[in-house]
Amino acid sequence: MIRLLLSGVVLGGFVLLWALLGSPRAPGGGVLWTPRSLMIGAAFAVIGVFGYWLPWALDAMLVADLVLVALIWLDATLAPRVGAAAAPKSVSVTRDPLPAVSVGHAGEVAYRWSNESARTARLLVREIRPDILGGPQPSRSLRLKAKAAMRDTVPVLPVKRGRASSGSFFVDSTGPLGLGRRRLRFELPWDVVVYPPLVSMRLRASVAEALRRRDAGLKAVRQLGEGRLFESLREWVPGDDLRHIDWKATARRAKVITRQYEAERRQQVLLVLDTGRLMTADVAAGVARLDFAVQAALELAYAAAQHDDNVGIMTFADGVQHFVAPERGRAGVRRVLDVLAEVQPKLVEPDYPGAFRYLAVRNRKRALTVLFTDVIDRFASDALLANVATLRPRHLPLAVTLRNPELDAAAAQRPPTARDAFRKAAAEELLHAREEALGHMRRAGVLVIDVTPERAAQAVVAKYLDLKRRGTL
Repeated sequence: MIRLLLSGVVLGGFVLLWALLGSPRAPGGGVLWTPRSLMIGAAFAVIGVFGYWLPWALDAMLVADLVLVALIWLDATLAPRVGAAAAPKSVSVTRDPLPAVSVGHAGEVAYRWSNESARTARLLVREIRPDILGGPQPSRSLRLKAKAAMRDTVPVLPVKRGRASSGSFFVDSTGPLGLGRRRLRFELPWDVVVYPPLVSMRLRASVAEALRRRDAGLKAVRQLGEGRLFESLREWVPGDDLRHIDWKATARRAKVITRQYEAERRQQVLLVLDTGRLMTADVAAGVARLDFAVQAALELAYAAAQHDDNVGIMTFADGVQHFVAPERGRAGVRRVLDVLAEVQPKLVEPDYPGAFRYLAVRNRKRALTVLFTDVIDRFASDALLANVATLRPRHLPLAVTLRNPELDAAAAQRPPTARDAFRKAAAEELLHAREEALGHMRRAGVLVIDVTPERAAQAVVAKYLDLKRRGTL
């Protein structure tokens, strides 16, 4: 009985020792067993079973366990060290820069492993990636010969947009006997930006470009009218604007000459994203309102660039977070894309007066100002309604709001129970208050698009193309 208690104390001590030394944060890394050492330990335990009949068997088991523990420790000590930076007699790893990636689009990342030790490195690698790249990854085995290098390529599937710089590895390095493992943890930071989905955006942009070329073939490229670009001089006729008379040309030609202008083809498009508390709510399939707004803004930016318009962006919550002045072409779209990749909603009340004052100072040239936001009712959204109308007449404001499909469904259902009837009445009241607020904006001269989240991108691009076609900008 005493021998059994003694063996239990010894085994308990082994477990406690391993709990303390098995941590990867322990000096020199954690020490762990391998399946081979577990099998050997199980064989020794079978010997101990006969201790009831053979007094020496239990002593033999304890001695064998002590020898096994010593071998495990020695084997783990001889295992190659692994780290992010090269060191003598160690295994090092570096990561190739990851190209631009977008949500839902699979890519690949390459790791370069180098073994400077004199032994073959047998590694079990588990990577902890940033949340935007999927977080913890499954373990994978690597075998790296002595004094050799290898390139390891693994897939990457971004799950949400954003910027990240964290990242680490847990690596188990097995010793030459295959009995012990050294577990090490080291940092290998990422420097990655995940952009919103780009496939549908490029498809819509190509369609917009085809429509633009078709329209250009149906009408003259130059549209004379009340534009700001000087086109030519001609003789004045009754009905022409007296402000356009060129008095110097009139004096030289001894007849009244007027300037003729053509309509500007390159306008300003400014995307304004409200990232306050109303944009944090999930509206469809667990996706926040802001994510749908980001996708719609990105598709509009590409469509505007296809029509040779300048594109800029501003985001705000309780203060202005980003402002990019409208720029032409790829440079403007790229800067908008960088902002949209990082913007996140905040549970704060948006500062509409401060945001629109900032906008009035930073962007004085007339622009189609597309505001992605949401409204509840006229009173809760009073600050928004009071300030968005101040954009006129200098700018052309367009408010894009996202409907809640669940709320629409609750208002449209035929309630089978009293509880459902109350839900229907509440939903109808909320929708009526929302429509009242949107009607107030329309009466103030603000264009409004109120659509379901899935149709937001398509609707805002279609509205932009319609405004371009009618020359409203």
